[in-house]
Amino acid sequence: VQLVESGGGLVQPGGSLRLSCAASGFTFRRYVMSWYRQAPGKERELVAVINSIDGATNYPDSVKGRFTISRDNAKNTVYLQMNNLKPEDTAVYYCNANGPGGMDYWGKGTLVTVSS
Repeated sequence: VQLVESGGGLVQPGGSLRLSCAASGFTFRRYVMSWYRQAPGKERELVAVINSIDGATNYPDSVKGRFTISRDNAKNTVYLQMNNLKPEDTAVYYCNANGPGGMDYWGKGTLVTVSS
């Protein structure tokens, strides 16, 4: 099983980034996919989740209206479009897959730095 994040980097406040998470080794379409982030000295927090059945999404208030999660089951990939980025969005962003029988997988993360 592998989850490989990409797309992180340095961006100015107000800018945009698109993160990708390529999955392999499990039946991607059956898994709820999520993005989490962890800033230095803080706990890991959920920033976006997308359902396996109907593609329904959910976001915390801190990113609602700025972040969009999507998935392409044909490509076994989940995306996170991040717009109007703020310095407080700086964190390592992790991809998570949660599926049947409580199976739970994590990627190694990609660093997003929002700074002028």
